Amino acid sequence: MSFQVEDLGKNMVKLTIEAAAEEFEKAIEKVYHKNKGRINVQGFRKGKAPRQVIEKMYGAGIFYEDAANDIIPQAYETAAKESGLDIVSRPSIEVVQVEKGKAFIFTAEVAVKPAVTLGQYKGIEVEKKEIAVTDEEIAAELDKAREQNSRTVTVEDRAVAMGDIATIDYEGFIDGVAFEGGKGTDHELEIGSHSFIDTFEDQIVGKNIGEECEVNVTFPAEYHAPDLAGKPATFKVCVKGIKVKELPELDDDFAQDVSEYETLEAYKDGIRKEISAKKEAEAKAQKEDDVLKKIVENAQMDIPQPMVETQKRQMADEFSQRLQMQGLGIDQYLQFTSMTPEKFMETLEPQALRRIQSRLVLEEIVKAENIELSDEELEKEMERMAKNYNMELDRVKEMLSEEDRKLLATDLKVQKAIDFVAGQAVEV
Repeated sequence: MSFQVEDLGKNMVKLTIEAAAEEFEKAIEKVYHKNKGRINVQGFRKGKAPRQVIEKMYGAGIFYEDAANDIIPQAYETAAKESGLDIVSRPSIEVVQVEKGKAFIFTAEVAVKPAVTLGQYKGIEVEKKEIAVTDEEIAAELDKAREQNSRTVTVEDRAVAMGDIATIDYEGFIDGVAFEGGKGTDHELEIGSHSFIDTFEDQIVGKNIGEECEVNVTFPAEYHAPDLAGKPATFKVCVKGIKVKELPELDDDFAQDVSEYETLEAYKDGIRKEISAKKEAEAKAQKEDDVLKKIVENAQMDIPQPMVETQKRQMADEFSQRLQMQGLGIDQYLQFTSMTPEKFMETLEPQALRRIQSRLVLEEIVKAENIELSDEELEKEMERMAKNYNMELDRVKEMLSEEDRKLLATDLKVQKAIDFVAGQAVEV
């Protein structure tokens, strides 16, 4: 196997890779033996027809495509490694020559890591964020805790009021015809939660237990079910029960029940510290983001589009995995958001470009500032990983290959670069 490298400009490179005729012949023979059992040839038992007979009957190129697919991955991987190129995209493959008795030749166009010219990255000016916790924020957290620790009490002596939990049966109709998914039995609906469309909940207010009524609403124009979007509907509703939330008293006993504190005042102080710590973390992250944004603006680099496309595919895979953890599929998400796969990928472009630019400038700062990583820092990170995954440290070390450790070390040095430029920033 041999290869040639051609610079296409704008950080794009073409590899022309050649596999000797003998290597191509071996691949064809391998494919023939793999597939001959699935090919029927009259006069021969299945799997016994000679290769020459099959090629004569179906054409000389019957095994070429599979032979090419057998050669290309390993040949490309070898050429990519031996070239020493820092490839940052998937290859675009094109077969140039495929003919019996001749070398098999194909090209692979790839993006390579762009050079970065740093602008100003020290002393970047950013807006100073003031950290303050208001009494309203503490009250909101207390209300949330009361809500989480509330109990429901059945009400029988009055009509439905805002804030109640009404148990209802309902069935929806459009133009007098019931529609799919529009029926529910013993559904508990919190009045005022706006979990049902339009003014559905408002029209339940004032209705008594056992009372039947009609609720008239209009589906939103952007509703996830296209056959219902924008259409007026009538729901036949029966109120079957009413419950009301009963919140606990806000006192020392409540503080002891829901927290580690003995008094309500101590609990409030603890909440204040938690909110403050959260705001400080958010301010730190915002500062880093603001600094990085300006450093990227000050730098010069030419990002090849295939690099962006590769980043977009990676982000789409990550998003799909997060959806799966929530029990959803990407197809369901696209249906709910009325997006095509192409539109979804298009929405990822700005973030993908930003990710690439940020990573490139930070890696360049690592080099410019000679940022190093100690063995102790790497060890500490592996200990953190072991704790997060509830694994033994030795097991984590066994699982990490040499390449994994290099990538981990690079990530940690990039994080140190973020800490460095944020520490050098001027808050105004």
